[in-house]
Amino acid sequence: MKRIQRYDPPSVGDLARLKAELEFTSSQMADLAGLAQGAQWRKYTGGVQPRELSQHMHFYMAALLTLSDEELGKVIDRMRSQGAEVELGPLPAGRPPRSSE
Repeated sequence: MKRIQRYDPPSVGDLARLKAELEFTSSQMADLAGLAQGAQWRKYTGGVQPRELSQHMHFYMAALLTLSDEELGKVIDRMRSQGAEVELGPLPAGRPPRSSE
């Protein structure tokens, strides 16, 4: 089993490029990141001292954008086997993520 040993968060510019690439609003980015509203997302991309995107939040976003429905289903099944109640829904509308293949 592997783990992330070192993590340096993406820059404000990196996050802005991802938002533009996906053609998402701040509210849609917040939804993708598991945040309550667009104003929360903007705390990561603006202001005098923007927040750094945590490894956990970044991993979650990357997984949603990368994993197939079957692969994501395996993760959800594992979460449920560990006692969580999880309901899946669609990604926010916008441009489909580019395939890494």
